[in-house]
Amino acid sequence: MKMLAIDTSNFVMGVAVVEENKVIGEIITNLKKNHSVRVMNAVESLLKDCDIAPSELDRIVVAHGPGSYTGVRIGVTIAKTLAWTLNIPLIGVSSLEALAANGRYFDGYIAPLFDARRQQLYTGLYEWNNERGLVEVESDRLVINKDWAEHLKSYNKPILFIGNDLPMHEEALKEVLGEQAVFAHVQQFNPRPSELAFLGMKKEPQSVHTFVPNYIRLAEAEANWLASQQKG
Repeated sequence: MKMLAIDTSNFVMGVAVVEENKVIGEIITNLKKNHSVRVMNAVESLLKDCDIAPSELDRIVVAHGPGSYTGVRIGVTIAKTLAWTLNIPLIGVSSLEALAANGRYFDGYIAPLFDARRQQLYTGLYEWNNERGLVEVESDRLVINKDWAEHLKSYNKPILFIGNDLPMHEEALKEVLGEQAVFAHVQQFNPRPSELAFLGMKKEPQSVHTFVPNYIRLAEAEANWLASQQKG
């Protein structure tokens, strides 16, 4: 089974092709550039380099959020279009879950994070199990960094924090958790699309027609519009 994975949910843009237990090809960049212009070129280039025709793909996997609203929309739109055009299954995976996979084999809990501004985080809690793989311990959420740290104090194991936005919140997390907080090395910050693909192998396909991003919260424009309607 050949799978194409796409992640444009944050600054990191990643595309990968995997087959069974082999990573055939992978492209990752961490640049503040327009994903809408670059991602299809990356997909086309990767497939060409791997000598794979689009018709040979069996599934499309996409990081469906949370993250940048624009970035998530781009990835989901392209994934849906490809799945519909090629008539193959579409699978969505949490962007945070894909990032948490970089902490495999860590002896404790894994807390991936993306900055959500105003001291807020998109985050969740995961654990690596040698038999089951990556296991969700607490669902993805939007939370104040210190509130999240206070909540995590009840766990009796070290917690690995991971993600490109970690330096923005490291001080607040360490202040509450002390030595219980472990901070990943920069080499682990970028989510890998190949990890996204392998996570997608274990999930059920979703309907292309009803598939939607998981923003966790409303986009600011949507929230302002709803507020104006309620006032009216």
